[in-house]
Amino acid sequence: MTNLQRSIRKPAVAGQFYSTDKEELENQIKEAFLSKFGPGKLPENKTADKKQKKQIRAAIVPHAGYMFSGPAAAHAYKAISESKLPDIFLILGTNHSSNNTCFCDQDYETPLGIAKTDREFVKFVSEKCDIPVNNLANKYEHSIEVQIPFLQFISKLNKKIEIATLLVSADKDLEKLGKAIAEAIKQYEKTGKKILIITSSDFTHFGFNYGYVPFMPGPESKEKLKELDSGAINFIKKKDSKGFLSYIEKTNATICGAMPIALLINIINNLYDKKENKVELLKYYTSSDIVNSFGSSVSYASIIFE
Repeated sequence: MTNLQRSIRKPAVAGQFYSTDKEELENQIKEAFLSKFGPGKLPENKTADKKQKKQIRAAIVPHAGYMFSGPAAAHAYKAISESKLPDIFLILGTNHSSNNTCFCDQDYETPLGIAKTDREFVKFVSEKCDIPVNNLANKYEHSIEVQIPFLQFISKLNKKIEIATLLVSADKDLEKLGKAIAEAIKQYEKTGKKILIITSSDFTHFGFNYGYVPFMPGPESKEKLKELDSGAINFIKKKDSKGFLSYIEKTNATICGAMPIALLINIINNLYDKKENKVELLKYYTSSDIVNSFGSSVSYASIIFE
């Protein structure tokens, strides 16, 4: 397939979640890294220090507007940038608009340029796991799109990267699918290409605006929200997908990426030794911390799997 024939997905939320201007967007990303809610530093180029690099297998990263979730995302992307970079980033997105699990095989355009999709990998996993390719389903989906500029930003420090993008919904048996994708990744990595999984999810959406009020909004709701989200994060740390989904069902916690998070856990458990794989919460806060208002909020967490 020639470059002229490659289909390109145009940005859907540029100008809303992040700037349409290349220079302004780069500054937004830098500000996220330097924010008091961010890591406080830009990623360092450590490509020469290969022996010291840790291996990050996967990450959970939020997907709201950069003003809110950008600093949390920066924690994960700094850690990824300073680790052994993969050849392909498999991004598991939240399907906000339909009940379909599907790949997108288009390249992604952002103000920072074109992020190329590894179509060979998408075709391989799609066929092995019986997952359809549906570019239309991803046309307006923001959960994957907002990850791309961060990946483009860190790739400038290290090496060119390729992506593969999968929208995840409730139409699949996530345990079976996790096992199938893990097996496909194992087979594909025999070609010499390494995969790192980015799972895109915000945590609890709280308040009357979101139709979720398990307790009344106010200054005291901050600690209650933290406790609520911590319950879900603890299941993620234990890599317990069943416990995680049961907790969501029990609390009705509005974690929009519950399906891709559960799928990620199932993939990881089938890819690596469960005891050896370490999970670390890098950062947690809510949008209320940003604007100092407690009427409604969205929670953001940055989590890595080593």
